[in-house]
Amino acid sequence: MKLYYLTGACSLASNISLREAGLKFELVKVDRHTKMTSDGADYREINPKGYVPALRLDNGEILTENDAILQYIADRNPAAKLAPPAGSFERYRLIEWLSFISTELHKSFTPLFRAEAPDAAKEYTGKVLRGRLDYLEKAMGTRTFLVGEHFTVADAYLYVVLGWGAHVAVDLGRWPQLKRFHERIGARPHVVEALKSEGLLK
Repeated sequence: MKLYYLTGACSLASNISLREAGLKFELVKVDRHTKMTSDGADYREINPKGYVPALRLDNGEILTENDAILQYIADRNPAAKLAPPAGSFERYRLIEWLSFISTELHKSFTPLFRAEAPDAAKEYTGKVLRGRLDYLEKAMGTRTFLVGEHFTVADAYLYVVLGWGAHVAVDLGRWPQLKRFHERIGARPHVVEALKSEGLLK
């Protein structure tokens, strides 16, 4: 498999999850500006949407969208317990969290990274984001992971998104449980490996 990624983007969640699942894969970096890949391809021909992640399967199929890719990875090695079994109520809880992270957190961060976004838009989305993080802080309570007693792909995704706060002046110190979660997940060996693979850690 090949994982197409941008450094520190949401594709980092798939990078982490592939390692947690013990799956063999190749990392292919995408240039943020030219959309060319590190192996010389035009990324827009691989994924016409133009954004990451994309996962090229061994049979040549291309899978896109983070929520789908993360669940695909989890289902490749059920023994790693990166997702509850399909059809179980806990699996729907996982989907619920993945949806929340992608639509309510991830998308709320997006305007904060855009230099061209009007200040009013950034102020509004920042307020919405803080409200979502307030909710998440309460919902997490004292739990170690989002779903059940095991690290799942939802934890990988949340870890990545929370990490963006440091780049857009969203201080996790306001949400102590979320800060502890981010520190705890960041210490996992496969997370450290993924960060190093993208040049985010030495």
